[in-house]
Amino acid sequence: MISGNPTPATGFKGFKENWRQDVSAAISVSLVALPLALGIAVASEVAPIAGVLSAIIGGVVTTFFRGGNLTINGPAAGLIAAILGGLAALDGNINYVLAAIVVAGGIQIIMGFLKLGRFARLLPSSVLQGILAAIGVIIFTKQIHYALGTSSDADTIIGGLADAVRLLPRANPFVFIISLVGVLILTYYKKINHKFVRMIPAAMWVLILALPIVFAFDFFNAHSISIFGMNYEVGPDLLIDIPDNIMDSIMHPDFAMVATWPFWMTVLSITTIATVVTLASARAVDQLDPYKRTTNLNKDLIGVGLSTMVSGALGGLPIINVIVRSTVNVNSGAKTKWSNLYHGLYLILFVLLLSPVLKSIPLAALAAILVFTGFKLASPIVFKRAYDQGVEQLLFLSATLIITLYTDLLYGIIGGILLTLLLHMLLAKVGFVEFFRKIYNSGSKVTLLENGSYDVKLKGISNFLYALQLDKLLADVPLGSSMQIDLSQSRLVDLSIMENLIEIKRMHDNNGGDVKLVGLDNHVASTSHNRALKIITGRVKKRITKRQIRLQKMAIANGWSFEREVDWNTSYFRNFHFFDSRPIEMKSNSLQGYDAENDAQWEIADIVFDEGAMLALEIYQTTVQVVRLPVEIPRFIIDKEGFFDKIFNRVRVLSGANRDINFRKNPGFSSKFILSGEDENAVRDFFTEELLQFMADHEVHHIESNGEALMIFKYLHIARTDEVQNMLTFVHDLLSHMPLKAKS
Repeated sequence: MISGNPTPATGFKGFKENWRQDVSAAISVSLVALPLALGIAVASEVAPIAGVLSAIIGGVVTTFFRGGNLTINGPAAGLIAAILGGLAALDGNINYVLAAIVVAGGIQIIMGFLKLGRFARLLPSSVLQGILAAIGVIIFTKQIHYALGTSSDADTIIGGLADAVRLLPRANPFVFIISLVGVLILTYYKKINHKFVRMIPAAMWVLILALPIVFAFDFFNAHSISIFGMNYEVGPDLLIDIPDNIMDSIMHPDFAMVATWPFWMTVLSITTIATVVTLASARAVDQLDPYKRTTNLNKDLIGVGLSTMVSGALGGLPIINVIVRSTVNVNSGAKTKWSNLYHGLYLILFVLLLSPVLKSIPLAALAAILVFTGFKLASPIVFKRAYDQGVEQLLFLSATLIITLYTDLLYGIIGGILLTLLLHMLLAKVGFVEFFRKIYNSGSKVTLLENGSYDVKLKGISNFLYALQLDKLLADVPLGSSMQIDLSQSRLVDLSIMENLIEIKRMHDNNGGDVKLVGLDNHVASTSHNRALKIITGRVKKRITKRQIRLQKMAIANGWSFEREVDWNTSYFRNFHFFDSRPIEMKSNSLQGYDAENDAQWEIADIVFDEGAMLALEIYQTTVQVVRLPVEIPRFIIDKEGFFDKIFNRVRVLSGANRDINFRKNPGFSSKFILSGEDENAVRDFFTEELLQFMADHEVHHIESNGEALMIFKYLHIARTDEVQNMLTFVHDLLSHMPLKAKS
């Protein structure tokens, strides 16, 4: 939780106290939501305005019924494949699909009231990633032809991709240039540090920069343009269709197909994907929430279900929790759920005031956004991340992807789950009946110890099917407890359970508890990733790396302590603002010592932390140094200006200290670093000319003071042993230049 700042009030009290921050954050969110809503609607083969209508409903209706704090609700790319599948199955009649959307929303409401949202946790993580990757391929294939100005009659996704390559020489250059500019903007936006550019989201820039091309070549009137001896057609059919009267876009569901199998297949596809993505997004946003609040998942399901029914009844798309817009909401400083309402109200204003401009938006600009989105969902990074988590995870992801592309979403989910179970049985080396007995009758237990802590022993097989059993096992453990979870008797521990255990650890740690994961010394995995699937074997001889040997020798030579094992206890790092919205998973290779001259205890350790969530998740490994100071100093944050904005931006905003403190007499420091602090006068007094000049002469990426300690990122990678020595030298000299009055 953010130090010194109380958790925002809920309900209308929170509405009154935090409206300024929520209104401000909603501006950024709505600017992201508008182009995405238009694009998702076009990709779903419905009227563009239906996407904006859905986003408005997601903001205005869902806010009053949901259980989340900072999530944003609206239509999402993840449902495009389900809508397209429904259109294909239901004779291409959108009214039949709208009926399926209404029924899907009703099922979600029932699930929420019956508290069945927890069953979404039974979907294996890699299978979910495979489904999202398949959706990405489908979106990319459908939209690449709009981006090129070509068309394909292929009946399959693979055929559509092949046609894109075959027809590339026949691409319309006036369409292609719009798409190319859009993709370049989306790719390089985060590397642009100009304040004006960063004020407007990347997706909005795609639309803005497309407009000059539309007007320059008069897309409003059908005509041909000759270039390089070829004639290319441009005209209104290349622009999105916005009716003069918005009410003309309202459509209503037709339940005539309700008694057919294709109708219920469509309902099941929409319900399954919407529910799984909604609940997974809610849990992901909870991890980003600086105040570490927890979403009521069943209430959230009721909220999105009700909104989905309203949206479907008016011709809109399914409503879910959307991770990208929610991440923007968090990073923009939102405090309460009301920012979701404000973003819906902004969208109403956009539609009323900007309708003529919206009619000028080319389909190619929306296609650029969707092609980029589809590529991110199925990019090589997705497969590399799965491989890093274990070769078996890559297998689960790839198999789910292939099955989905050749069948549909439901068969993809079923096939992925069955393959996962089959491999788990083979790895566990037990029969069919014994396998399920070890999941549902494993003998796992929780013991309350005399000191008030809990000892948890997980036995049998701990795979994704055990997720609900795990929740039930720990149901009576109070939030914020100290707990040791022993996995030494678990025959198999899969990725999904490791993710659940890490989430459980975060929840308890964030509320003052201390959770330790032990008992994995006798397990092996196909990779060193901390979440990889693990199976029990004989005692494993831990491999010591050359770097660990060098660090051990360094520690012995200098009288320091060194611990190379993984340590899940990272509670002290939560005292720094940087980790308010960047969950830290673990540390290892910890060096600890004492700087006698400066009277300071220090620790250097390798850490793993997350940036973003779900589709935007990136996992970083780096080496960080923490120094406990002998006296209290002002709280401040120093970032190297303009470098690695993706990682370090918004730290000052979240801390409430977002004003750059400029030292005009020392331009060498102020041009190199951004300095902010809660008490500007105290910070100015602390940063003497000597300290400013020392900082100006050295390279460092991030320094943060929480008043009693410093946290320093000097390198943004796992430090080599010589770089570890450089870190120690730098900190020793830094402390020597600081006005630490208690120093002897």
